[in-house]
Amino acid sequence: MRPSASEGDRYTQPGDARITPVGRFLRASRLDELPQIWNVLRGDMSLIGPRAEWAKLVEDYEREIPCYYFRHLVKPGITGWAQVNYPYGANLEDTVRKLEYDLYYIRHFSFTLDAAIILKTIHVMIFGKGR
Repeated sequence: MRPSASEGDRYTQPGDARITPVGRFLRASRLDELPQIWNVLRGDMSLIGPRAEWAKLVEDYEREIPCYYFRHLVKPGITGWAQVNYPYGANLEDTVRKLEYDLYYIRHFSFTLDAAIILKTIHVMIFGKGR
C-alpha cells in the first residue's frame, strides 16, 4: 500500500486507491503470503491459527469486543478456520463473526480440523476465492 495507508479507512475496500498495481498483483496471486513462511520457520507464527491483525485494530477490538483476547492464546497463523469459512471482514460486525470461528478453532483444535483447514485453503487458492 502507499505510505498514506495509515490514514483514512482502516479496512481495504474494492478498488481502494491506496493499493498499488504491484500490491494488487501480489494480493491476487497470494504471493504476499510468502514472507510469512519465514515467520513460521522462526516460530513466531503457525501455519494454522487465528489470522494476525494490525496492532491498531487489535487495541480497538480488545476494548470493544468481549473475549477478543482469547484469540491470542495460540500463535497466529497464515490460514485459519475463520479465513476459509468467512469472507474478508471490513467492519466490527465481521470481526465479531470471525472471532466466533477463531474461538471455535481454539476450542476444537485437532489434527482433523487442521487437515480440513489445509484442504479448504488449497481450494480457495486454486479457485481464486476470497479477497
